[in-house]
Amino acid sequence: QVQLVESGGGLVQAGGSLRLSCAASGLTFSSYHMGWFRQTPGKEREFVGVLTRSGGNSYYADAVKGRFTISRDDAENTVYLRMNSLKPEDTAVYYCAADYAYAWSRYGSAYDYWGQGTQVTVSS
Repeated sequence: QVQLVESGGGLVQAGGSLRLSCAASGLTFSSYHMGWFRQTPGKEREFVGVLTRSGGNSYYADAVKGRFTISRDDAENTVYLRMNSLKPEDTAVYYCAADYAYAWSRYGSAYDYWGQGTQVTVSS
């Protein structure tokens, strides 16, 4: 049974930093592209970024480029999202997701497995 479990969310002031973790089990972690998405009430799920299998390449949404960094530890089956210079508009539930496809995707429908999400709230 595949499980993705996010942690590390919380309340932070604007300009601050957080690091989210996503621990995976039940899958060959190194074979998956690992993505991060976020969602706020009433809005569609939004692509944040992805780190391709084996950490070869990373891609980010324009809204977070230069502020967020994804890394992975295949030995620990964990992917991280480091968020710096946080803004109130970064407030959302953040989800990690695993994609087995050959090519990475920014579309949530391409991802095979999802975590339960962790809340990030950035106060102004």
